[in-house]
Amino acid sequence: MQVAVTWTFFEEHWDTVTARLSESVAGDVAMMTSLYQSQPGRFEEMSRQAYDTMGLSVDLREGDVLPTARRTAFFRALDRALRRALSNTLDEEFWFDTTRYPEYVDIRVAVDEGVLRFIVVREHVFATTGHIFLLWIIGTTSLLTAVSVIFIRNQVKPIRQLAEAAEAFGRGQDRERFKPAGAREVRQAAHAFIDMRQRLIRHMEQRTALLAGVSHDLRTPLTRLRLQLALMPASEEREAAMKDLSEMEAALEEYLAFARGQAGEEPGAVNLTALCYEIGEDVRREDGGDIALEIEDGLVIRGRAAPLKRALTNLVQNGRAFGEHVVLSASRTESRIEVAVDDDGPGIPEPQRAEAFKAFSRLDESRNANRKGVGLGLAIARDTARAHGGDIRLEESELGGLRAVLSLPA
Repeated sequence: MQVAVTWTFFEEHWDTVTARLSESVAGDVAMMTSLYQSQPGRFEEMSRQAYDTMGLSVDLREGDVLPTARRTAFFRALDRALRRALSNTLDEEFWFDTTRYPEYVDIRVAVDEGVLRFIVVREHVFATTGHIFLLWIIGTTSLLTAVSVIFIRNQVKPIRQLAEAAEAFGRGQDRERFKPAGAREVRQAAHAFIDMRQRLIRHMEQRTALLAGVSHDLRTPLTRLRLQLALMPASEEREAAMKDLSEMEAALEEYLAFARGQAGEEPGAVNLTALCYEIGEDVRREDGGDIALEIEDGLVIRGRAAPLKRALTNLVQNGRAFGEHVVLSASRTESRIEVAVDDDGPGIPEPQRAEAFKAFSRLDESRNANRKGVGLGLAIARDTARAHGGDIRLEESELGGLRAVLSLPA
């Protein structure tokens, strides 16, 4: 806007006024030159009249010639306006200098006897208020820009704090010192966020208490059943019942893990390198499974160790359930840490990979009871990844099966 105003001022006002003043002075110079050439004997009288009536200081320099050097003003538009006006009114050669004297303009015209030199007050030739206007424009623009930057930064800061608080809460890091600030609409959004956070916290506390009660109520009868089966004589029916009971306990643990989510642990530094080696040792210790480890050293993130171990364990168990060979690898990129589980099983077709992340989905409508699990492994793993600011993606493995990649911010 300021540039448009400045352009309009110089184009419509300042340039026009300067052109009119230059034309007026050029006319006076042309008239005095013509009078001198027609009546050279009256030069002294004419020079006095020119000074008294037009403010022109006229001097005849006999035998002198016009200078050849040209000095250009900073605002070249001034020189162009004066040169155009003198060219239109004078037939003689001329020279002028607008830079030597701060308050005056030196104009020289070639005549037969030498050079007529005119000293003209600068205000009579140019509109001298242009630089003042520019100073005002630059000053006000700088002031308004500074005020705008300060104002916008003060308005953006509460929005950024609200975004950081929401992101931290999504990762399970509650910021107690967050206070609403900024414009009315921003404070309204902040109050709505605080209310929502309190409702979610109450919901999670109630869910945790409910899960603790459900876990106790279900584990007690299952323990009694296991004890009664252990006291019964060995038989095929007893072994089948023990197997069913083990599956019920495993399903119960998986349901509780899915419902419990990230509750019960404060975030801290998690050594993913040590965690991956621990998972590999657990697999070998449980059933001597074949799992290869390709883990980079020094992989540390901020998060919750137990949910991350549960998520990676689910990915490894999925790979071992459908493949004979499993590879657990972990490496760092520029800004992320990726933990991948590769297997040589049948894999998952690309159209069904989104369905695989849904809770209780086992990619077969019959839910074959011979297949271990209840379809919560990938759902739990993805919820854990997203709670830590990351995600899980499924790809085709180089081993021929499925590749599950847990990507976390470094």
